[in-house]
Amino acid sequence: MNTLPQGSANQLAAQAAAPATGSRNALDLYLQSLAARVTGGISPIAMQLAFQDWWQHLAVAPGKRAELASAWWRMLAIPVPQADAGADSRFADSAWRAWPFAAYAQGFKQLEQFWSQATSGVPGVAPHHADVVAFTARQLLDMLSPSNYPWTNPEVMRAAQASGGRSLIDGALNWRKDLCRRLALPGAVVAEPVGASYTPGKEVAVTPGQVVYRNALIELILYAPQGEKVYREPVLLVPSWIMKYYILDLSPHNSLVRYLVQQGHTVLMISWCNPGAEARDMGMEDYLQRGLFAALDQVHALCGGAPVHGVGYCLGGTLLSIGAAAMDSGEHPAHGKLATLTLLAAQTDFSDPGELGLFIDDSELAFLDALMWDQGYLNGDQMSASFQLLHARDLVWSRMMREYLLGERSAPNDLMAWNADSTRLPFRMHSEYLHGLFLHNDLAEGRYLVAGKPVALSDIHTPLFVLGTERDHVSPWRSVYKIHLLCGAPFDFVLASGGHNAGVVSEPGHANRSYRIRPAHRSPNGYSSPDEWLGQSESIEGSWWPHWQQWLLRHSDRQRAAPPVVAPEQVLGQAPGSFVVQR
Repeated sequence: MNTLPQGSANQLAAQAAAPATGSRNALDLYLQSLAARVTGGISPIAMQLAFQDWWQHLAVAPGKRAELASAWWRMLAIPVPQADAGADSRFADSAWRAWPFAAYAQGFKQLEQFWSQATSGVPGVAPHHADVVAFTARQLLDMLSPSNYPWTNPEVMRAAQASGGRSLIDGALNWRKDLCRRLALPGAVVAEPVGASYTPGKEVAVTPGQVVYRNALIELILYAPQGEKVYREPVLLVPSWIMKYYILDLSPHNSLVRYLVQQGHTVLMISWCNPGAEARDMGMEDYLQRGLFAALDQVHALCGGAPVHGVGYCLGGTLLSIGAAAMDSGEHPAHGKLATLTLLAAQTDFSDPGELGLFIDDSELAFLDALMWDQGYLNGDQMSASFQLLHARDLVWSRMMREYLLGERSAPNDLMAWNADSTRLPFRMHSEYLHGLFLHNDLAEGRYLVAGKPVALSDIHTPLFVLGTERDHVSPWRSVYKIHLLCGAPFDFVLASGGHNAGVVSEPGHANRSYRIRPAHRSPNGYSSPDEWLGQSESIEGSWWPHWQQWLLRHSDRQRAAPPVVAPEQVLGQAPGSFVVQR
């Protein structure tokens, strides 16, 4: 990976001219980038404004203050509150029911309730600021949970006594290994790297195939057919470039690619490059033209011009919806025809992005732009830190308790390995994505430009299959559902159990999986709100994959065709290709 040298006034001026930062002063960008490195990209100004808004409005709300004072005194007057601490997974062990640990847990839960009351319902506070204050208070309280300290956690004390202190020693060794891994210089050899037992092409991403096209941004993988005849329409998978593509081709038993191939589909996959600082000026238009459209051109050429089932996951689904709107509008060069459009946990309206919106405002993006301007990209660790903050209770504190206090290590699995295999995001692309889609919601409001011309999702006429997942903190399903208001094309909406990743990787036979659909006899003629849809839906046990595959068949030609033939000179390598192993 190449990085741009710092310190030269000429270099600073040249970098400041990047379109994503407009006319911002180079010195301002440089100083803000230094501050952003310290804060992890979080704007202290945005945090200060949120808390200032909250406490100043609280100061002129005597009724709210009296209500909080009464709640505080009630909390002090009852030594052991009646809050059900056992409902919290941190206090699920039976040892938390005994004194004094029951008092610790229940007192902490009541403190949480008090601060939830204090940070909500203050008249006059901007909703975004109220959310930021409530979220920050929750994070600070999670740090103080009695489950995080060995002298107030009965599970830790019991394990230490039973092991003669060995669990604490093992925990300290786990902490040391993680610290060394985090402080290691780029390119250094690190013992026990995360996900080391799951290497693309060996344990994961092993479905046989060939790389049939490559440019500076993508590799296109064509997977080997399972029979002599395939459905005429190929399936093109467009993953998000935030992570490696093999979330859709994990282990053989849970690979969506393998499942589709076994059902008789011709399957192709975009594998995105892992860009360095040299790609700092690569933007969203590049990802559309040199990514999606370049892949579609190749798929049509390989498959004799047959319509394509386009499948986009997360950010890949957002890009696919933009491309479909541009293609169906007739205002842009044709790149073949789409048979269907499948959006998996992909947002098209960003007016309600869930808790990710806590990190999206003008001040936050100014700091993040400065950080990316300095580096040329946003790296995976910086990005994953934001996602960990959203679920710090489970992803940070509970993990630290288990690994550093109990001395236990989570058994690695393919999904964990993939989650640790993050990518870098080019400065310009990520800035355009955050400003244009997240902050200003240009796609939903008709301002998004493709080749200088606006596109609208209402131009999409291709049948859609839209999947949301129940516990999605990246693409909340109610936000995904909003495509109902933007697109009049016929489509099916399905709500899968699980979260953003596990809800999509939901193979047949996986225990405790289900999905919800609304039966045809319950479908009204007009629009239904998300809650109305949920009330009219029915739950079906098992994987949503077969339901979706049958939907694909309903929009496919009944006639089978021979698999596409690739000339030897077109084969650039075997799957999983070279981009997926870039570090």
